[in-house]
Amino acid sequence: MNLLLDTHVALWVLVDSPRLGREARRWLTAERSTAWVSAASLWEIAIKHSLGRGDMPVSPEQALEQFRASGLRILPVQPEHAVAVAALPPIHADPFDRLLVAQALTEPMRLMTHDALIAHYSETVILI
Repeated sequence: MNLLLDTHVALWVLVDSPRLGREARRWLTAERSTAWVSAASLWEIAIKHSLGRGDMPVSPEQALEQFRASGLRILPVQPEHAVAVAALPPIHADPFDRLLVAQALTEPMRLMTHDALIAHYSETVILI
């Protein structure tokens, strides 16, 4: 199963955060699971890190290196992903999260997030 990780979830994977919880770890370590990080997440990290936000403690270069080293795959943003954003209902205003939802629905993938608002988009969202 392909799992697309929300930006914060991907960062939690890097630091083995206790916020992942038992259920999230079960999904991530399942034999048939492949975890992905969107290029949009790297873009989000780049923007927030350059603004000096404390919730983005790593640079985009560090994040990319660490994502790859930890075995996470990188999902590029395809034109179809961008177009699919237009079909989403206006549940969430964050453009990064909306793109992640569109990517997950287009591929298809299960989107793993801690944002309860994102779970309203689809039953395929895994809320942790």
